[in-house]
Amino acid sequence: MEVIYEDNHLIAVNKTCSEIVQGDKTGDKPLSELVKEFIKVKYAKPGNVFVGVTHRLDRPVSGLVLFAKTSKALERLNEMFRTHNLTKKYWAIVKNRPPEEEMTLTHYLLRNEKQNKTYVYNNPKNGAKLSTLSLKLIGRSENYYLLEINLQTGRHHQIRAQLAHIGCPIKGDLKYGFPRSNKDGGISLHARSLKFKHPVSKENIELVATVPNKDNLWKEFEQQFGNTTN
Repeated sequence: MEVIYEDNHLIAVNKTCSEIVQGDKTGDKPLSELVKEFIKVKYAKPGNVFVGVTHRLDRPVSGLVLFAKTSKALERLNEMFRTHNLTKKYWAIVKNRPPEEEMTLTHYLLRNEKQNKTYVYNNPKNGAKLSTLSLKLIGRSENYYLLEINLQTGRHHQIRAQLAHIGCPIKGDLKYGFPRSNKDGGISLHARSLKFKHPVSKENIELVATVPNKDNLWKEFEQQFGNTTN
């Protein structure tokens, strides 16, 4: 497990595309439990270890996940995520060039829980939630484009669904129209960075998660364009 940041109140780790953040029906051990075990061993803590989940990433998505180590931090971080009082940036690799180099996408998203899929509408629809993100084209390789995504809302599968809706499904994302899977079973969407005010000390924190190190395309993009989030 790659720990990006840790102090008395917080711990941030770099999730792989095979891990789940919180327990689900698969019964697989979630990242939250792995973090508890890490803390318990590192500090030789007796009894139960507190680890609070502040946000989630879809299983096939890699990148930065922030956990709370105290109830005070969890309560305050939950409020920050709820009110979007922080900056989350994602990187996405797509095959098709977006219509513009910088765009704001505003759609209405409707989740189908049976299919575990989100549908996108251009106009209001009963039950659909207004959803907004901004994207910026920050790099390209011979066959693919690298987008930086800034989420203004946090809906189910929002980035995946909205990018597919404009003709730019994420590499490896079969559910949203990409024709081929990735070798590792994940999709080329990475939670790259998080900027926020520390919930206890109030200092400004900026965390960056390195891209999956076994993927040559990701490594190529990071080497060329890795300073774009700074």
